[in-house]
Amino acid sequence: MVKLHQEGRSLKSLVEEFDPLKDSIAIWLKQATPIMIKGQSKTLKDVKQLDKRLAILEEENKILSRIA
Repeated sequence: MVKLHQEGRSLKSLVEEFDPLKDSIAIWLKQATPIMIKGQSKTLKDVKQLDKRLAILEEENKILSRIA
Protein backbone atom coordinates (compact mmCIF):
# COMPACT_ATOMS: atom_id res chain seq x y z
CA MET A 1 0.00 0.00 0.00
CA VAL A 2 2.89 2.33 0.70
CA LYS A 3 4.18 1.82 -2.83
CA LEU A 4 0.72 2.45 -4.27
CA HIS A 5 0.49 5.70 -2.32
CA GLN A 6 3.96 6.73 -3.46
CA GLU A 7 2.82 6.06 -7.03
CA GLY A 8 -0.02 8.54 -6.60
CA ARG A 9 -2.96 6.69 -5.04
CA SER A 10 -4.84 8.67 -2.41
CA LEU A 11 -5.32 7.45 1.15
CA LYS A 12 -9.07 7.49 0.56
CA SER A 13 -8.85 5.17 -2.46
CA LEU A 14 -6.56 2.76 -0.59
CA VAL A 15 -8.94 2.64 2.38
CA GLU A 16 -11.89 2.00 0.06
CA GLU A 17 -10.09 -0.80 -1.78
CA PHE A 18 -8.20 -2.55 1.02
CA ASP A 19 -10.30 -1.57 4.06
CA PRO A 20 -7.59 -0.75 6.62
CA LEU A 21 -7.96 2.23 8.91
CA LYS A 22 -6.74 5.50 7.41
CA ASP A 23 -4.56 5.99 10.50
CA SER A 24 -2.86 2.64 9.90
CA ILE A 25 -1.90 3.60 6.37
CA ALA A 26 -0.64 6.97 7.60
CA ILE A 27 1.60 5.21 10.14
CA TRP A 28 2.95 2.85 7.47
CA LEU A 29 3.68 5.81 5.19
CA LYS A 30 5.52 7.62 7.98
CA GLN A 31 7.62 4.54 8.71
CA ALA A 32 8.51 4.09 5.04
CA THR A 33 9.26 7.74 4.25
CA PRO A 34 13.01 8.21 3.97
CA ILE A 35 14.77 10.93 5.95
CA MET A 36 18.28 12.26 5.39
CA ILE A 37 20.81 11.69 8.16
CA LYS A 38 24.35 12.88 7.50
CA GLY A 39 23.79 12.60 3.77
CA GLN A 40 22.31 9.09 3.95
CA SER A 41 18.69 8.18 3.33
CA LYS A 42 17.18 6.22 6.23
CA THR A 43 13.65 5.12 7.08
CA LEU A 44 12.15 5.35 10.55
CA LYS A 45 12.54 1.58 10.79
CA ASP A 46 16.29 1.92 10.04
CA VAL A 47 16.67 4.61 12.69
CA LYS A 48 14.88 2.49 15.31
CA GLN A 49 17.13 -0.48 14.52
CA LEU A 50 20.20 1.74 14.83
CA ASP A 51 18.95 3.10 18.17
CA LYS A 52 18.51 -0.45 19.49
CA ARG A 53 21.99 -1.42 18.29
CA LEU A 54 23.47 1.70 19.90
CA ALA A 55 21.80 0.87 23.23
CA ILE A 56 23.25 -2.65 23.11
CA LEU A 57 26.74 -1.37 22.31
CA GLU A 58 26.56 1.24 25.07
CA GLU A 59 25.55 -1.45 27.57
CA GLU A 60 28.40 -3.69 26.41
CA ASN A 61 30.81 -0.77 26.72
CA LYS A 62 29.60 -0.09 30.25
CA ILE A 63 30.12 -3.72 31.25
CA LEU A 64 33.57 -3.87 29.68
CA SER A 65 34.67 -0.63 31.37
CA ARG A 66 33.76 -2.14 34.76
CA ILE A 67 35.89 -5.20 34.02
CA ALA A 68 38.95 -3.21 32.90
